[in-house]
Amino acid sequence: MKSKEKVIIFSAPSGAGKTTIVKHLLSVNNKLVFSISACSREKRSNEVDGVDYHFLSIQGFKDKIVSEDFIEWEEVYENNFYGTLKSEVERLWREDKIIVFDVDVIGGLNLKKYFGKKALSIFVKAPSIYELERRLRNRKTETEATLQKRINKAKKEMEYAKDFDVVLINDISETSCKDAALITDTFIKS
Repeated sequence: MKSKEKVIIFSAPSGAGKTTIVKHLLSVNNKLVFSISACSREKRSNEVDGVDYHFLSIQGFKDKIVSEDFIEWEEVYENNFYGTLKSEVERLWREDKIIVFDVDVIGGLNLKKYFGKKALSIFVKAPSIYELERRLRNRKTETEATLQKRINKAKKEMEYAKDFDVVLINDISETSCKDAALITDTFIKS
């Protein structure tokens, strides 16, 4: 199997630390490249369009759904869409890279189904729901209402961990990053 045919999918509830792990892997392995998802949510102050996400209006996202521009998409929260653009995957495969996805849990399962044996799916899990809540609070990006919505969603998402190839408990970030590197290197070499 050519490397360009492989993808690595990281999924987790908000606050589990998947983005930290993905950024580490990208910094230590130049064969990996990040797949930039599209979304319809508001851009956070530290985010850059085309780097963190492809930020689309709600209508722009819906137009791309109709024109079947997505491999997968989901309405994560009301009018808050996330998805993987076909054009993004094609662009990265032309560069002969192994694509890394950082997506929500349902998106991860949809990608796993789409890519089949070409994919390694990793569910990143916080050591407890209490730790997850602490991490989300420390971000200081949520209102109490959105925080509770994310925690309730996380509880449901944890039920899907068994459907992934690997469950990685992110207790100590440094250890989790090393474990993730070992897991992904093994998959790349297979």
